[in-house]
Amino acid sequence: MKHITFPICFGLLLSCSIAMAGAWDIGPFDNDDALDWVSELENSGGTSILESALKDVTRSMLYISAPECSRAVAAAEVVAALAGKPRAELPDEVTSWVRSNNRVADKDLIVLARKAVALVRDSSKSELADLWRDSGSDYDDWHASLSDLLKRLP
Repeated sequence: MKHITFPICFGLLLSCSIAMAGAWDIGPFDNDDALDWVSELENSGGTSILESALKDVTRSMLYISAPECSRAVAAAEVVAALAGKPRAELPDEVTSWVRSNNRVADKDLIVLARKAVALVRDSSKSELADLWRDSGSDYDDWHASLSDLLKRLP
């Protein structure tokens, strides 16, 4: 029985660790999903990539996966930057994209970003919120970073 118990316990422990393995800090770009999305952003023009990431969250009628949430938060940060209220620490690629696209976030895009961030914060709808809540003390800091983002989305 000991031989069966150890692999099962190890497997459960490993699966829990993998859930947060792609995130190394609470920031919107401090995870693999957001950085992968930033690579897509670099090769895009216009705001359709922002709208797509935000709508993936706002159109969902089901529990929203962590990767979708991470991409939406990154997109909302780009919207805040386009609205003239960027986060202090933006990846160089994002800063460059914002400068080269020379756009201003319109009201509809800002409303969409606010709605997406509110859904990401809701642990009854968001896997990412659940994962951060289960992480312990980092949850409050993560939640505060989203509150800051909402304040910067006019």
